[in-house]
Amino acid sequence: MRYMATYDLMETVRNTNQWLGATAKTVASYPMFSVFPNPALEWAAAWGEVTERTFERMVVKPDWGIRTFTCDDGKDHLVNVETVVEKPFGDLIHFDVSGREEQPRKILLVAPMSGHYATLLRSTVKSLITNCEVYITDWHNARDIPVSAGKFDVEDYTLYLMEFMKELGPDTHVIAICQPAPLTLAATAYLAELNPDAQPRTLTLIGGPIDPNASPTEVTDFGHRVTMGQLEETMIQRVGFKYKGVGRMVYPGLLQLSSFMSMNGERHSQAFRDQIMRVCRGEASDHDAHNRFYDEYLAVMDMPAEFYLSTVERIFKKGEIAANEFVVDGHKVDIGAITNVAVKTVEGSKDDISAPGQCVAALDLCTGLPDEMKASHLEPGAGHYGIFAGKSWRNNIRPLVLDFIDSNSGPKKPAPKGKAKLKAVKSSAA
Repeated sequence: MRYMATYDLMETVRNTNQWLGATAKTVASYPMFSVFPNPALEWAAAWGEVTERTFERMVVKPDWGIRTFTCDDGKDHLVNVETVVEKPFGDLIHFDVSGREEQPRKILLVAPMSGHYATLLRSTVKSLITNCEVYITDWHNARDIPVSAGKFDVEDYTLYLMEFMKELGPDTHVIAICQPAPLTLAATAYLAELNPDAQPRTLTLIGGPIDPNASPTEVTDFGHRVTMGQLEETMIQRVGFKYKGVGRMVYPGLLQLSSFMSMNGERHSQAFRDQIMRVCRGEASDHDAHNRFYDEYLAVMDMPAEFYLSTVERIFKKGEIAANEFVVDGHKVDIGAITNVAVKTVEGSKDDISAPGQCVAALDLCTGLPDEMKASHLEPGAGHYGIFAGKSWRNNIRPLVLDFIDSNSGPKKPAPKGKAKLKAVKSSAA
């Protein structure tokens, strides 16, 4: 119960700050106070407006905000977000452009489950939807998933990805961004053993920790420095009584956000001070640069405790993917089983989360893949965010990825014969 109390205490603090902001904004904006103009009141109203919005966004799932798209015919077509596969911990969704012919490129974006919603990849989706059929994994907030749905760890995540790939079929091009890259590689390899005909056509891994020890960062150092007991004691709480997932063990989004903010505390503080002054001067707007960024950045989701802990222990501490020792559902997955899926890695030279060397390690693990089906790219001057959503992605990386996809979209080489069929994959949370 102490974990529930801690969870509810964090939510109470957030709710109180939201209320204080709303109160300051309302009281300082009373018309009667305009009789006695006072800059302090204007500042209080501005502080209240920024504070209320800031703490409100922490528990709101952002909307995709992709409503229409102008096609080659010069007309605006509605974009419908459709659920293709619905599961307890995450859905497979499709951005269907109404009235447009189906595009030949079918892309599955594997979004990270690392504290933010899949909408963090909104700009990535927008850049691909122009001439691709885009699907994406939409992970759910663990606080809203009843305990009766069961657990969800790295093995369950891998099985989910396999199911999504099988649903979309062998003409799919998979792009895994950041955290899910190792598990997407494992899912592809397991599918190669279990059902070779269902494998995707290409696999692009962007800034993922395939081998975290290949190039250490603060993230990898932290993973080795703390013990699993310390992580479980300090990071894990039980969902409070306010949400459907009451009693579920999670790594709370609010706790994650405090870690995110502390990494660049002074920069964030200055950004909010500047925004308050812009509101005072009447220069701010509902969708200005500050609000566009922080409406997304502040929206955090709880992560299942078992997924967070198993990621740290098995991917970072033990390096099971890097050592080709990853086990799913009691079966040791052989990454060398990938023989006819073209694999490309993308890294940023200034990535301080998944440093250069961590992702390209995937190519060495693909021992059954011919060299002509392997590719890598190191983007000069690009940080972590830039390689999948920033200027580097738009100007350089996206064209390279699409060229890679197109060059591997011809007739697929037959999978090697003689591999024994493995037992059917069971769904972890049907």
